[in-house]
Amino acid sequence: MNELKNDELRKMKISISDLLGECTVKTSRSGGKGGQHVNKVSSKVELIFSVADSLLFSQEQKEKLLVRLADHLDSEGCIHAVSQASRSQTENKHTAAEKLLKRLVKALADKKPRKATRPKKSAVEQRLSEKKRISEIKRTRSRKPGLD
Repeated sequence: MNELKNDELRKMKISISDLLGECTVKTSRSGGKGGQHVNKVSSKVELIFSVADSLLFSQEQKEKLLVRLADHLDSEGCIHAVSQASRSQTENKHTAAEKLLKRLVKALADKKPRKATRPKKSAVEQRLSEKKRISEIKRTRSRKPGLD
């Protein structure tokens, strides 16, 4: 995450605080450790980020996000990030923001095009010799002994 965060975010100039400013935050009670404390405190955090309404991204970036994150969007075009790992609401909010930011940065990153390569001559020869060996095994298997 740190390599992604440092390199890509410097280019895009997006910080977690900017992202949190554009997110709707919902809190609720979370399960897990904590005993009776769990029943009293809303520590689970859900961040809801609307791609279309965002001021952080250009129109081109928004279109890219909407296409690449189509499986993660709800009916209103919002992305949800949930965290309930910690007993602290602020830690969960920070964790959820990091998850959301990582997903957005990954969706905006362009994939390197694949360079077409040819197999080496030795690899081709090895594959063909193995093929011949297996063929010979199968051919001798099917022969019936002659009654000479």
